[in-house]
Amino acid sequence: MDLSLLDRLSSARVLVVGDVMLDEFLWGEIERISPEAPVPVFDQRARNTTLGGAGNVVANLAALGCQVGIASVVGSDAAGRAMRADLAALGADTRALVEEAGRPTTVKTRIIARHQQIVRVDREQRRPVTPRAEADLLEAVARCLGTCGTVILSDYGKGVLTDRVLATLIGPARKAGIHVLADPKGHDYGRYQGVTLLTPNRKEAGLAAGLAMADDAEIDAAGRRLLEITGADAMLITLSQDGMALFRRGLAPKRIPTRAREVFDVTGAGDTVIATLAAAMAAGIDVADAAEIANMAAGVVVGKVGTATATRTEIRAFAAGGEADPAGRKIVSGEEAAAIAARLRAMGKRVVFTNGCFDLLHVGHIRYLQKARALGDCLILGLNSDASVRRLKGEQRPLIGEADRAHVLAALACVDYVTVFDADTPLALIETIRPQVLVKGGDYTREGVVGHEIVEADGGHVELVPVVEGASTTAIVEKIAKLYGNAGG
Repeated sequence: MDLSLLDRLSSARVLVVGDVMLDEFLWGEIERISPEAPVPVFDQRARNTTLGGAGNVVANLAALGCQVGIASVVGSDAAGRAMRADLAALGADTRALVEEAGRPTTVKTRIIARHQQIVRVDREQRRPVTPRAEADLLEAVARCLGTCGTVILSDYGKGVLTDRVLATLIGPARKAGIHVLADPKGHDYGRYQGVTLLTPNRKEAGLAAGLAMADDAEIDAAGRRLLEITGADAMLITLSQDGMALFRRGLAPKRIPTRAREVFDVTGAGDTVIATLAAAMAAGIDVADAAEIANMAAGVVVGKVGTATATRTEIRAFAAGGEADPAGRKIVSGEEAAAIAARLRAMGKRVVFTNGCFDLLHVGHIRYLQKARALGDCLILGLNSDASVRRLKGEQRPLIGEADRAHVLAALACVDYVTVFDADTPLALIETIRPQVLVKGGDYTREGVVGHEIVEADGGHVELVPVVEGASTTAIVEKIAKLYGNAGG
């Protein structure tokens, strides 16, 4: 497959319609039993939230650099407001988020002690949304359809995708030339009549088709049967470790073998698949190539712990066998760095940013970066390009090219992502990444740090890390010149 197709994903405009939810995580310890009843006492130490359901589909699209809108129904409550803020932080258009009075925003709280989930508490209503909320949602969706290339129906069975919503949305979208992709729920796939493509997993497809899915013959029979039931153009059945099976009208089934090289967690992989498919199809990529890209994206996310997303850079590295070189996956574009930072902020994580030339890496650089990483949950490093270094330090610098400098820095455990910038200062990069902590060396003053006004206006702060005396690239160059300057002369 032509990997240049990945560059087209950033042009995609996708609307996600479905059930959004907030995943809450309470972290702590259990060290005693309650005197009130024979139950453990959970001492909460930390809390964070992340977007779930259709919200995770949005996060995946944002990670790919797409323009994404979200249409759903939430409650008039604190969780709904937090979710709206998290979605906006990802750059999502939230104008089609409808509030329904009296309906709680879906929140799933996982209580975790010593990395073991001990209980999950769900606050939700699974009944269909009210006729009023339904009408408001359809009106909001109608206003958004003209600006998108693909619609995703993300159905988690929480009541947003009612029969009326599906029937009213699918037909007009298809008539307007807009692809409609559905991640289905339940046994009745007739509800999705007329969609472009569905993405059930093996179990879901088997239940809907009434087949055990025990072998290839039954998988093929299920694909053909579901195409008939739904009238869809295509059906992509995900088969976990067995890859995917793509069914299209008039064509033989296409098997796509799994590309995962190491599986840590399959959580949210289905969201990644449908998000990547939708982005690719919105960008005009053929469904077969779109499925190949989605398969690689899934291979990226199952190699991460927890609900995760895949960037275009990660997919490209994966396709090229980049998992043998983890550092390559950490080198991202400025656009991707901004999307990563937005996702981390939405998860309640603290993003740290620093920048520099880092020509001839030395112990001072290492200690500086280790201290910077300790100030938050993720360190994004802005690296001056070769052209930028030449303007700042003269025509003889840098000694090491930007690609090699980026790779060496990305290989450090204390650096999470590296992005190369061409300007003389990282101001534009800071404006898009919006870190909570901005780090520079102790030889700076707070007022002299580029971007400090932006970070402080957002509620963040500047940290000045002491430099290691005597450790500098200039000193190393001078020593080499003194010792070897006449060698071979």
